[in-house]
Parts: sequence; structure tokens; C-alpha cells
Amino acid sequence: MEKSKGFTLIEMMIVVAIIAIIAAIAIPNLLRSRIQTNESSAIGNLRTVAGAEASYHCTASRYAGDFDLLTDDTVGPPYLPGQWGVDAKSGYEFTLTGGGANYGCNADPELPNQSGVRQFYIDGSGVIRAEVGGAADETSAPIS
Repeated sequence: MEKSKGFTLIEMMIVVAIIAIIAAIAIPNLLRSRIQTNESSAIGNLRTVAGAEASYHCTASRYAGDFDLLTDDTVGPPYLPGQWGVDAKSGYEFTLTGGGANYGCNADPELPNQSGVRQFYIDGSGVIRAEVGGAADETSAPIS
């Protein structure tokens, strides 16, 4: 009787079980790091909006209440490059409100608990605030 070469069913099942265990450990960490990256990007984008609003305020003596005013390139270089308020950026959607004496900009996750957990807010004070499970506003806790 010849001995056949190859793997037995038990050996294959053990290998598949080990791969499943490794995947069960790695996938949640990967998703968590993606959420942290999206949130960091949203904070950076809010800082960019605050800088654009400060520049616009120096020029126009008021804050812009619409992304169209900050991205307009017909009179000169835009205060904000690209399109804002239309598509999500790194899993977050941005909305700009107010204008005149103050402004408010919200960054909300496109898919809550998947693209981001926290919602962010910034206004003319320049303080970025965060909220979990609800919309962030001027009463939310500042991020540290």
C-alpha cells in the first residue's frame, strides 16, 4: 500500500481555524484605525475651514455662511480649494451655516459608527468641539 502525499482534512481545518482567529483579531483593529484616521482628517479639515473663514473675514469684514463664497475663484484665488459641502471628505460631510458676525461648521460622519463615531463643530472662536451620539454645537465639549 502506497502512502499518499498531501494534507489531511483535519490539518486543513486547523489551518482554516487559525486564519479565522487571526482575522477575528485583526479586522476590528483595522476598522478602529480607519475611524480614527477619518476623525483626524475631519479635525484637520475643520482647521482648514477656520483658516479660510479668517482670511475671508479679513477681506470682506464678515464671515462666509456658504462654501460657495469660500471656493469662488472668479475674483482671485479661492479661500478653500476643491468642492465643499457637496461630497463627503474622508467619511465626513461638512455643512457651513451662519455668516456675517459668526459662522458654524459641522463635520458629521457619512455613515455613523462606520466612517466616524464623533461629530465635530467649529465656529468663529476657533475651538473645535466634539459630541458622540448627537450633533455637535457650541455647547459641546472641546477636543483636547
